[in-house]
Amino acid sequence: MYRVLKPGGVVAWVVGDATVNGEKTLTSYKQAIYFQEIGFKVYDVIIYEKTGSGPPHKNRYFNVFEYIFVLSKGNPKTINLLKDKPNKWAGQETYGVVTRREADGTLTKKTKKVINKFGIRTNIWKYKNGRGQTTRDLIAHGHPAIMPEKLVEDVLNSWTQPGDVVLDPFGGSGTTAKVAFLLDRKYIYIEQVQEYYNLAKERMKNYDE
Repeated sequence: MYRVLKPGGVVAWVVGDATVNGEKTLTSYKQAIYFQEIGFKVYDVIIYEKTGSGPPHKNRYFNVFEYIFVLSKGNPKTINLLKDKPNKWAGQETYGVVTRREADGTLTKKTKKVINKFGIRTNIWKYKNGRGQTTRDLIAHGHPAIMPEKLVEDVLNSWTQPGDVVLDPFGGSGTTAKVAFLLDRKYIYIEQVQEYYNLAKERMKNYDE
């Protein structure tokens, strides 16, 4: 991925940890550190929170999240932070007059600003998961682990622009390909398992002819 990624490109790496022989594998941490070692910047870390989960391992809390490591080759070319977090004080003015020191050392007084209705969201993203929640494409549920379409949409809107090329080397049921197409991005789909490739190809007939 590092080799084929253009400078300024971004990888959204979704990963969770397994429990093996009574302890967490910490696969996520190990992978993040390795990404740094080969040249990626770990630009951001997002928690992908799920509305549902499977049963927990004995004597452990329910696990309802995975990590999304936002990796960049250099500084990201595109950053469009999503602004959908409701502001409690929306419509009101900020308190007092803000004084800012300029580059030449002078002080400038800025006027009050009205607080916007929505602010930048936090780095905990919550999505519905499970059958009928991740997608309405019933054919996609032939795959055991479908990524929520809204999650892919938010990632692409945050770090890509229309016309960009989106690569999914673990294409699965074709969710990334579908969302990329609907958002006017070009896509490259790769999948090793023939069954899932056939599934995604059939699914995409409804969108990309």
